[in-house]
Amino acid sequence: MRFKSVIIYSFLALFFALSVSAEAPKPETLKPYILGSTSTGSVSAISAKTTAALKKQGFELVGSYKPFANAFVITVTNAELKAAAAKARHGGFGVVQRVSVTRVKDEIQVAYVNPVYLGTAYGLGKLPKTKQMLKDALGNQLSFGSEDGIEANDLKPGSYHYKMMMPYFHDIDVLNTFENYDTAVKTVEQNLAAGKGGTMKVYRVDIPGKQISVFGVGINKGDGIATGKKDTDKEITDIVDFKKYRHTAYLPYELMVTGSKVIALRGRYRIALHYPDTTMAGDHGFFEIMSSPKGIKNALKAVAGNK
Repeated sequence: MRFKSVIIYSFLALFFALSVSAEAPKPETLKPYILGSTSTGSVSAISAKTTAALKKQGFELVGSYKPFANAFVITVTNAELKAAAAKARHGGFGVVQRVSVTRVKDEIQVAYVNPVYLGTAYGLGKLPKTKQMLKDALGNQLSFGSEDGIEANDLKPGSYHYKMMMPYFHDIDVLNTFENYDTAVKTVEQNLAAGKGGTMKVYRVDIPGKQISVFGVGINKGDGIATGKKDTDKEITDIVDFKKYRHTAYLPYELMVTGSKVIALRGRYRIALHYPDTTMAGDHGFFEIMSSPKGIKNALKAVAGNK
């Protein structure tokens, strides 16, 4: 009798365990980009249409630029992004949403950074309003940028880094320090206007109620082709952005004035976050852009008046 009771108990325990396992939700996985739509036509015409659709949904257009041929990047923000950025440590890096229009052969791809992916990575939350506004404006055909995606818990600040000894979100670069916020902002504005570091200004967003200003920086010239270093928008993406759906919305870079300091995300963190499936070796691997993180930093240091 006792033997039968043990068997019955064991069976029930196993059945319960299997039932719980079957009902347990799968971990949420996220990918860095969303493809809104594909079409034919010109980049300029589709860019104008995309900009109008974003404005219609209530986004504030803060800047745009052409990083290289057959590509256009539109940058926008909204109240939800500004509020989330104001609350989170270093949250200003995510105050702007990046949208890209890219020609790939005969197709025009409209894509954007997944707000849930970046919001999770930067500690801003899931940004549900922004997610819906983007979907309504641009569509949502599929997520891309990582074959399997990254589990949300592994993406959070302090959790995500590409490899051992690689930086996390909060391992920022301090590019320069000034006497006060106003001097820092003035210096950045002047140096962007002068194209220091081979850069160009894409946008500026001030965080309400904070001494924080975020600048979008395109690196259109860098230190020049003759050096052989890969630091420009085109040089980097020519190597790592080669798959079917393009990651053009990786651009531009963010430079943030917070109080008297000018800071930026480390290149090795930011590149890996936006290209998480990139291998170390191979024709499209990180070894091919080993000079890029330092090149990006040098360009941003020049903007910050530290070169």
